[in-house]
Amino acid sequence: MKKYPTLIFIALLAVLLFSQQKIVMPLVYEVIKSDFFLVDSKDQASQLPISTHMTDIAFANCNKYIKSNLESDALAIFSNKPLNAWSLGNYQYVINAEVDITHGKSNTITKRYACRITYKNGDNPEGIEDVDNWTVTGLSGIDEI
Repeated sequence: MKKYPTLIFIALLAVLLFSQQKIVMPLVYEVIKSDFFLVDSKDQASQLPISTHMTDIAFANCNKYIKSNLESDALAIFSNKPLNAWSLGNYQYVINAEVDITHGKSNTITKRYACRITYKNGDNPEGIEDVDNWTVTGLSGIDEI
């Protein structure tokens, strides 16, 4: 064993790669093909930007989240509508919009942001207006947050 450590290492590595390719990956592909991770939802994904009641509420809740997390001296003025909104399905949305941010007496800076937000109650429309039923899972484009 101590005479040929490099050969043993190479042989064990080859066995590991072979088992990964012939045993583990085929099992992974079978699980992916199955309905194991499929979530039934009335909210369908869209590859194209959409504008619905849900995206309007998602946009408003993203704006509330941004406003509540800005520094106290910052003033945020949001556009009336998002630039784009996409449904990822299962009540997950991506909102792309602009906000004008002013800190104190400095110049106003227009920031374009992307907000990923999820409605937690799924197909249950009760509480859709309640901000506590929404979760922002990602935000980019605004350095101040």
